[in-house]
Amino acid sequence: MALFPPKNPVPTPTPVPMPAVTKPSTLPPEDINRAKQLGTCIRARFAQTLVGQDNLRESLITTLVAGGHILIESVPGLAKTTAAQTLATSVSGSFKRVQCTPDLMPSDLVGTQVFDFATQKFSTQIGPIHANFVLLDEINRSNAKTQSAMLEAMAEKQVSADNISHPLDELFFVIATQNPRDQVGTYPLPVAQLDRFLFKIVMEHIDREAELDVLRSYKERRKPPANDAFPAVTRSQVMAARAAVDEQIHLAPAIQDCLVDIAQALRSSPQVAQGISTRSLVLMMPALQAAALLRDRGYVVGEDIEWLAPHVFGHRIELAPGVENARKVIKECCKPALEKLSRATLRP
Repeated sequence: MALFPPKNPVPTPTPVPMPAVTKPSTLPPEDINRAKQLGTCIRARFAQTLVGQDNLRESLITTLVAGGHILIESVPGLAKTTAAQTLATSVSGSFKRVQCTPDLMPSDLVGTQVFDFATQKFSTQIGPIHANFVLLDEINRSNAKTQSAMLEAMAEKQVSADNISHPLDELFFVIATQNPRDQVGTYPLPVAQLDRFLFKIVMEHIDREAELDVLRSYKERRKPPANDAFPAVTRSQVMAARAAVDEQIHLAPAIQDCLVDIAQALRSSPQVAQGISTRSLVLMMPALQAAALLRDRGYVVGEDIEWLAPHVFGHRIELAPGVENARKVIKECCKPALEKLSRATLRP
């Protein structure tokens, strides 16, 4: 009999299977085709109302499919409100427009409790924020308290009125426009509010030929589009497109590596005082997949990152003193990561 009995052998751990990179599709083929046709239908509606501004048009559609919100900035008169209305009216859903002013109150957006003398009870009067598409025109002309009222709605898809929470519809899309902050009567959006916008687009003037086209076709474009010419996109098409983004579009591990490389480059750049957060990278992934879907591609490539990075990261970084062009800084930080990505395998 042994003085010291042998120890129990250590069991060999069972290897844990790694999850597959690409999930099997549960969408029927007809839903996938409808999702791909969404971009075509909306672009046809834009062709009736807007000249030029292709970047803005594609950004609006991509944000819709990715399930985010968008902020459009420009000087007055560049058709940012027209573009927002065109997208909202291209989809069959409720649409509300709010003209933001300094005296606009949070209850004007969210709603409030109103006493009904006939029934001697309080009833909830909902505000315009409960629509599927909400256009906040000149959002930076509203005061800080009203701006913060949008934070809960955009982040959690619910609003609170008189200590009562009201859920918002699953299809909830905020299109906000703002004037440059150096103009009189503007209130800069807080950082937390800016971070809730997936995209921020800074519009520029259209070229000479496009501007001439606006003048020549001015009367024709003022006419409302025929309802049967370009049928509105249905709610189910939008939801099918979002499901296709999640289930059909392949996002290779090399794409994730590239995003982290870009984030590290921005944080270490001397031109950047504060880099992007991890949440920015998480939000970037469905935007990349949506961009690939709208280009009839089943996987994300470096061109998608090159196009989206300035729009998704530009309003999330703080530039160092003396640096003004965020778009240029982001492109410089993206270049080494994109060169490395060009040697990787991106197809499923």
